[in-house]
Amino acid sequence: MSSLFDPIQVGDLHLRNRVVMAPLTRNRSPNAIPRDITATYYAQRASAGLLITEATAISHQGQGYADVPGLYGTEQLDAWKHVTNAVHAKGGKIVVQLWHVGRVSHTELQPDGAKPVAPSAIAAKTKTVLIKNGIPTFTDTSEPRALEAAELPGIVHAYAVAARNAVETAGFDGVEIHGANGYLLDQFLKNGSNKRTDDYGGSIENRARLLLEATRAVVDAVGGGKVGIRLSPVTPANDVHDDNPQPLFDYVVRQLATLNLAYIHVIEGATGGPREISDRPFDYEALKAAYAQAGGKGAWMVNNGYDKPLAEQALKEGDDLIAFGKPFISNPDLVRRLRENAPLNEWDKNTFYGGSEAGYIDYPALA
Repeated sequence: MSSLFDPIQVGDLHLRNRVVMAPLTRNRSPNAIPRDITATYYAQRASAGLLITEATAISHQGQGYADVPGLYGTEQLDAWKHVTNAVHAKGGKIVVQLWHVGRVSHTELQPDGAKPVAPSAIAAKTKTVLIKNGIPTFTDTSEPRALEAAELPGIVHAYAVAARNAVETAGFDGVEIHGANGYLLDQFLKNGSNKRTDDYGGSIENRARLLLEATRAVVDAVGGGKVGIRLSPVTPANDVHDDNPQPLFDYVVRQLATLNLAYIHVIEGATGGPREISDRPFDYEALKAAYAQAGGKGAWMVNNGYDKPLAEQALKEGDDLIAFGKPFISNPDLVRRLRENAPLNEWDKNTFYGGSEAGYIDYPALA
């Protein structure tokens, strides 16, 4: 049986252990530019087998929260290069999560104060973050407009350009496509947010079209061995739902199996909440089997509420990688603590979003 601390080959990436730092939005990148403390933050956690960055916008239109980073400007890419250099100096591997928020945004965050975009003009009953008087403030999202079909190739192209810039200019080891948590690609997937009647709405095949087009474009740009994708079949995050998620996501992973991706990253249950949702049952083993039966060779990464015993059980049952979220916020040396069964630092929720060093790079490591 594999241990959390055994190495593994994941696509083009050789990882020194099976512990993954999940993407964690921290709202500490004014003007969408990572700061020097961002490099410190990720380098502190470089003992993880793989670091997945906080979600990072592929375009200005893709921005949905104040002070989150981007990949669409020279200053942003230069700043990320400092981050990847710092992680590589510690022997770590790091991929960037490619993000387009779709309707989960606000006019204050969009180019020229425009409406956010979405598959259909349906507002998300959720909050975003704006900075008011220097303080992160949760605010209702703005009403979106429906994307025209003619705009979709441009969004697909933006994913590819961001991926290429991330790897070739910013020095990332790869990319993860954010297809989860009620953001743009997930909005297209799920029939609660997608009411289109064109080739991108209606049937499962149509609703999955944009996610698959974006993934193929990213694979063409950087190679499948450097690409992962994150999916969340039943999370209610950001007001998304689908009436019948099992056949939808079984179809999605069967299509992804043909692209030779490095990994599939699956959020089990509600993001940051219950691992099982009584009114949204889902068979994750069947999902993994559908991927394997279609010839999928990428690593299978699981996420949501894992501790060491649960992680070891998942590895025993055939999963390959375990993503840990909030424990990595307060434990820069989480891998060592897991290995030594050492107690974990508690996190301070008040410093999750926004701010500077406090609650970001000042959590202590073991002596």
